[in-house]
Amino acid sequence: MADFQDYLKPGMRGHLIGVGGVSMAPLAEVLAGMGLVIDGSDMAESEKTEHLRSLGIEVKIGHSAMNVAPDIQFVVRTAAVRDENPEIVEARARGIPVFERAEAWGAIMCDYENALCIAGTHGKTTTTSMCTHILMAAERDPTVMIGGTLPLLHAGHRVGGGDTIILESCEYHDSFLAFHPTIAVILDIEADHLDYFTDLDDVEDSFRKFAAKVPPHGKIVANMDDRNTMETLAPLGRELVTFGLTDRADVYARNLRRVGASSEFDIYVHGRFFTDVTLHIPGIHNVKNALAATAACLCLGVRPNAVKYGLAGFNGAGRRFEFKGKFNGADVYDDYAHHPGELKALLDAVEPLGYKRTILVFQPHTYTRTAALFEDFIAQLRRPDVLYLAEIYAARETNTLRISSADLARQIPGSEFFASFDDIERSLRGTARPGDVILTVGAGDVYKIGEALTKLP
Repeated sequence: MADFQDYLKPGMRGHLIGVGGVSMAPLAEVLAGMGLVIDGSDMAESEKTEHLRSLGIEVKIGHSAMNVAPDIQFVVRTAAVRDENPEIVEARARGIPVFERAEAWGAIMCDYENALCIAGTHGKTTTTSMCTHILMAAERDPTVMIGGTLPLLHAGHRVGGGDTIILESCEYHDSFLAFHPTIAVILDIEADHLDYFTDLDDVEDSFRKFAAKVPPHGKIVANMDDRNTMETLAPLGRELVTFGLTDRADVYARNLRRVGASSEFDIYVHGRFFTDVTLHIPGIHNVKNALAATAACLCLGVRPNAVKYGLAGFNGAGRRFEFKGKFNGADVYDDYAHHPGELKALLDAVEPLGYKRTILVFQPHTYTRTAALFEDFIAQLRRPDVLYLAEIYAARETNTLRISSADLARQIPGSEFFASFDDIERSLRGTARPGDVILTVGAGDVYKIGEALTKLP
């Protein structure tokens, strides 16, 4: 079986399918920066494809066997690209090795002294972004791959010249098991991606294998407040660096206070004051994310001021309680939450902010997740004052379960199901008023509703 490490040599020629994707575009940039000759293909033009072309990376739009040039030596694909893709078929017919995206990133991180991998069911993008802010403040010049846009970078990635790479690390399809972390952060573990995993035990087994990949000289950073995480890691018999709200953790918060939408608190390490922090995003879950980022960066030897000023400069990542603007006196925010646990964290953060009404526009993500966590979704979706439900975003699935957001609406008195975004937008235009907060929530394209509302005439 081919090893991607063998292809990480200047002059090697590679083709990336889905090159405009959130982690494929930075992969193309990193590989090109290492001296490889890279081209790619994608289904549509985007800012990322334009950026890649500006770097001299050829990008073709549409998928065709002809996109695999005669001198291509390897192909990398995203998880969304299936075996019947004509470029995959062509590569295999010619004996060209086809690698998964995670395999490529896993090989690349072996060239860095420090590979900081942020994993967990929730909070990965935010915590990876916080780590980036801290290490940039520490002038460590990291290479970064985030599953969302970070305003500091004006992108979801960064190609640095330092000895550290930071990667958001996803458990779906066990992709993070291709990584080689020297520092592995596990934020929390819940049942999710049940179209791939059998149950919570199966999810926990995957995270346990991920943590076990950390070498003896490395560090495993774990959420002491999350029972699933601590029980999952216990069989490893490894010393952990823990974070949490309890002073039993190695890194914890004291003197926590809310000031408007911000949080102020002191960070203690092993019982000693480390630094004070002002975090300009709401929610106790983000305090925990900040503690996780601090614990991870402490493993890299950062100083207190890097944590203090790095976190102070963080105002959120794209689609993570992202302010979109105002409509008819209402504040409009967008959030990526697509799991009941994430919905709970979001609503817990919003409720203390003093809005007269919370209007939630929710687009469930995948049929399997909606069906598997149906009752948990209902419990959270009953909380807002006004609930609009968009149809389920299919993503990679077909609706063999014959489930609809209308099924959720029938279980939640007062909620409304809409077949189209246009219908939701029209209703919001007649409903929104000063003092409201409108939340467009989901991992699909529901953000378009908020953008339409706040767009200047």
